[in-house]
Amino acid sequence: MSSSRLGIARALLVLCASVSVFFVQIASATVDLKEGSLPSYHYGAPIPVECMNRSVETGEHIQDARDEIQWIPFPTCNETGKPLEFGYGVETELNCTVAMVDDPFFHLLEFYIHSDAPLACRLPARPPSHVEAVGEAPHPQEHIPLVFALAGTLQLSHLHISTHLNVLLHSTPKHHIHPHDSGVLDSGAAYSTSPLSHHLDDGSTFSTSTRLVIGDPLPLSFSVRWFPNPALPKTEGKVEWAGMGGHVYASTVFYALVSFIAGALSSAVYFFGIILPKRLKGRGLGGATPLGYGLNGVGNGWGIAKRD
Repeated sequence: MSSSRLGIARALLVLCASVSVFFVQIASATVDLKEGSLPSYHYGAPIPVECMNRSVETGEHIQDARDEIQWIPFPTCNETGKPLEFGYGVETELNCTVAMVDDPFFHLLEFYIHSDAPLACRLPARPPSHVEAVGEAPHPQEHIPLVFALAGTLQLSHLHISTHLNVLLHSTPKHHIHPHDSGVLDSGAAYSTSPLSHHLDDGSTFSTSTRLVIGDPLPLSFSVRWFPNPALPKTEGKVEWAGMGGHVYASTVFYALVSFIAGALSSAVYFFGIILPKRLKGRGLGGATPLGYGLNGVGNGWGIAKRD
């Protein structure tokens, strides 16, 4: 009797474990399906930059009516007539000149340079969804932080700002099997380069620092680079993946190997099927055999000859 109860208990445990695994798989499949249904960026898709709205007096962030941080577009660029935006996967040298630095913006730049209140911005991790499931709340818009580490020095009457910035963006691709694959943003960083170049008066080094007073334009330039995943390159400091479409795929290596093998086989067939038989035939009728020097006066060194 006890053995039958033990068998029933074991069967119930196995059944419970199987049911648990089944529901876990269902939940995982549901999450994967939901993730797959969410939109992703395609190559070249515009990614707008929004920045935290700050108080000119204190540098503190400003909140909206719902007590949430207020985000405003990046200042308008003269080159495009629009706020700053990046293209998904597009590696480029980008210029964005702010037409005029007014008094409030000048004071904000002082906060940014001192890092008391950094130029904290954000990028949408994926484009907004245009398809909603019936009976489900729309997927909330996700963002990744992008803090512009704007460097420079403060003077009594003016500012020195390093206006060239490197922008490094990491994506999470869907596959990256083909060039210009789609994906979503994972993380990013932006920082000024050569912030002390204005101290060099001998002209030996190109200066990316701009002397700025109220009323001047602010010429910003960005060197934008992309990485295919959250990791950094690991091959002796060399970039393993040079932006969207510039990397080496497994399919590329496969096609290269197939082409090499096909070429080797074609060469082997041509050599052993055409070249080698001709050479063997020439040797057989030439001086490599007794016929080449005449066999009882039959050969003359160049094949079969008639007797005199």
